[in-house]
Amino acid sequence: MEPTRAGRRRGTRTRRRPRVLPSAALILALVLALLGAAGAGTAGVAGRVLPAARAVSSAPNRAGGEVAVDGTAKAAADRDARLARAMASVPVPKGAEMSVAVLDPASGSSATYGAGRFETASIVKVDILAALLLRARDEGRALTAEERTRAAAMIQRSDNDAASALWRTIGGAGGLDAANARFGLTGTSAGANGLWGLTRTTARDQITLLRQVFVAEGSLLDADARAYAGGLMGRIAEGQRWGVSAAADGSAWALKNGWLRRSTTGLWVVDSVGRVTSGGREVLVAVLTRGGATEEAGISLAEAAARAAVSTVG
Repeated sequence: MEPTRAGRRRGTRTRRRPRVLPSAALILALVLALLGAAGAGTAGVAGRVLPAARAVSSAPNRAGGEVAVDGTAKAAADRDARLARAMASVPVPKGAEMSVAVLDPASGSSATYGAGRFETASIVKVDILAALLLRARDEGRALTAEERTRAAAMIQRSDNDAASALWRTIGGAGGLDAANARFGLTGTSAGANGLWGLTRTTARDQITLLRQVFVAEGSLLDADARAYAGGLMGRIAEGQRWGVSAAADGSAWALKNGWLRRSTTGLWVVDSVGRVTSGGREVLVAVLTRGGATEEAGISLAEAAARAAVSTVG
């Protein structure tokens, strides 16, 4: 019987063997396995939870950003559409083209109608004056008496000889392009071979330039320079007080006009840029036209476009 009991005891020990503590190596393997599983679980949680947490924390920012960008873009599109509707009421002579831009400096809202670059004719004289004033500021000096005399003649009477002299003073086409790059004009290129009247620009760029002249914020011109340029534009000679001034509700305007009959086509470039006061609000407006059969037709188009554009502000 002893062998039987011994056998049963051995059998008992065999059944209890799984409860015997494992070896150190086995323990270590089990610990490492558990730690690995726990790490994988943590990584899995991190992979699922943390990005979600980031999404939750940043989603408002992204959503807010999208709303702001989309809202700004929509508001700009709405203003452009409103301006386009206003321009639809302006009779444009057959073959003529125009581009218009308008800005309310108080609110910063702007709108643009039409595309492409247009010849500046004499409105480039505002650009030449701004470049001259910037050059003087860089040199730490005031304009000389001769420069002031020429500037007054160039702006108030649209004197071409004075413009040519100051064109040379600012360094010609290279000097104007360099100044415009600093002013933020991105679609304007100076006329080559001294032909400053064939400088090409956009209505949007003209508003950017008018901001330099009339708006303190962001301007590279100091208060005295802005007052000087604006003052000259407010004392235009009789016979040249047309264009954007038609949109003013009184005598409060400051402008520069340009008119040029192209020898290649016989058609007219007529441009007008400036600041007007309408409904107690100051508005910057730029109207560029080309293709008119006569100067008078170009002037009528510029004035009608300016009135329509300014009516959309507010």
